[in-house]
Amino acid sequence: MEIPLDDYERGAAVATALVCTSPTVREPEGDALPDAEALTAFLERHRLRLDAVPQTRPPSAADLFDVHLLRREVRGVMETATAEEAVAGAGVLAARAARAPVLRRDGKGRWQWYVTTSAGAPLAAELAAFLAIGLFGVVRRLGHRRFRACAAPGCRGVFADTSRAGERRYCMPERCGNRLKVANHRRRQRLGDGVR
Repeated sequence: MEIPLDDYERGAAVATALVCTSPTVREPEGDALPDAEALTAFLERHRLRLDAVPQTRPPSAADLFDVHLLRREVRGVMETATAEEAVAGAGVLAARAARAPVLRRDGKGRWQWYVTTSAGAPLAAELAAFLAIGLFGVVRRLGHRRFRACAAPGCRGVFADTSRAGERRYCMPERCGNRLKVANHRRRQRLGDGVR
């Protein structure tokens, strides 16, 4: 797998999405990656073409177990107290499969830096390298403060905010943000009914 260093936003988005599959975040629905088929769908949804997962062999139960462990580690990087801790944690993830950066031309003829993964690396190691490059990019380009806890009451999600304004508040805006809007709307209706 070749991971472009300039495309850290994609890696950070997938890191956030992976953390948000956790049953800790998705209460009461439960784990969004309960089986190997769900992991396959996750990889397809995020257009991840990992060398460890050829078209002829879908992820196994062992791959799923390793990705569940990786999910905890990625969350740990996002919850670090300092940029140095985040970089060290992402470095541990990258070391599983990432090789030295290479400089080569992209499809448009421009020189780009890429990190390649080791041949034969397991799925979780290759995914860890991809996510690590995204986490490194967040720290370098945007700063450690862009790793945040979800602002929705009762949510235990964390995320990497790669938005231009840097004002993202929810781990899953479509879920947590909408849930809060509905709760606020219902509260206003109750208050409005009590005034009459």
